[in-house]
Amino acid sequence: MAKKKPARKARRQKPARNDSRRQIPHPREVKAHLDTIVVGQDSAKQRLAVAVASHYGRIRGRTLGASHPDLAAVTVEKSNVLMIGPTGSGKTYLANALAQYLKVPFAIGDATSITEAGYVGQDVENLLVNLINAADGDVDAAQRGIIYLDEIDKLRCTGENVSTTRDVGGEGVQQSILKMLEGSVVRAPEGGGRFHPETSGTEIDTTNILFICGGAFVGLEEIIARRVSGNGREDLLSRVLPADLTKFGLIPELVGRLPVVTALKELAQEDMEEILAKPKNALLKQYRKLCLQLGYDVTFAPDAVKAMATVAMKLRIGARGLRSVVETVMNDVIFHAQPGYRYTINSDVVAGRKPPGKRKL
Repeated sequence: MAKKKPARKARRQKPARNDSRRQIPHPREVKAHLDTIVVGQDSAKQRLAVAVASHYGRIRGRTLGASHPDLAAVTVEKSNVLMIGPTGSGKTYLANALAQYLKVPFAIGDATSITEAGYVGQDVENLLVNLINAADGDVDAAQRGIIYLDEIDKLRCTGENVSTTRDVGGEGVQQSILKMLEGSVVRAPEGGGRFHPETSGTEIDTTNILFICGGAFVGLEEIIARRVSGNGREDLLSRVLPADLTKFGLIPELVGRLPVVTALKELAQEDMEEILAKPKNALLKQYRKLCLQLGYDVTFAPDAVKAMATVAMKLRIGARGLRSVVETVMNDVIFHAQPGYRYTINSDVVAGRKPPGKRKL
């Protein structure tokens, strides 16, 4: 009698990655999602929604075949994005929200940490290392990801004329970023750090990576104001032109590779109040969930929301200041709270004049 063969051991399946190529998002769907988590900035959200929908449509779009032979050989170029706006207006948050919605790898880099080759600091290729790490080593997924490069304005040249000397923090770094933005095969060093002749690297094609650059661009409004003098000075950043960015100190080649430019407005008091309470992941909702998990409840009176937003506005760092304010208010509440009670936070609690109201659940 033949021996029964042992059952073949099932191969362990890797968890399925949500392939971002399956569906091309519609700009209205992208903006509708952003509306649930980002307060205001409607113009910027629309520009970004169209940019990402166009970008991933370019990657994943169907071939035209014989129906349009005149367009079959046309190459749709990549449109990277430049976001201009004051500190705390939501630039990084928007970029991160887009990547989460699209389920693509996302990495953040700081332009001020990058230096031209030959100087102490990070190489631009380290941005790609961060993206590969965010994709859990999946280079194919990383090649469809998003990189947010913050503080691009800090790389400005000292004058409009192109320098003939090496520039450790400005023009030279702008030049080194160009090849990645336009799309090329770049070798990223294993584990990050600087290249060494004996160091191996991973080749990654940046053609389909969407680069979103951001910066406060302090002083750009004055440049725009001189150009539009006599034609109204409201909302100047929304009227920026490529020539203004060149005058500010970005080299023309870099400006040309950031064709989608959107401006974010400084947050007003009403915006700060909404950010605290209304979005899906609003700070006050987060703290209430935390308190409920610890066995008690907390509610925030309307005057408390207004008071916290007022304190944050005085910090002059935009939405970044809100968490610090809420953390300060909630520190004593969480420290003294007892399970089984509901605590009410009002403006007196925010100002430190009274303890929170307390009653049994």
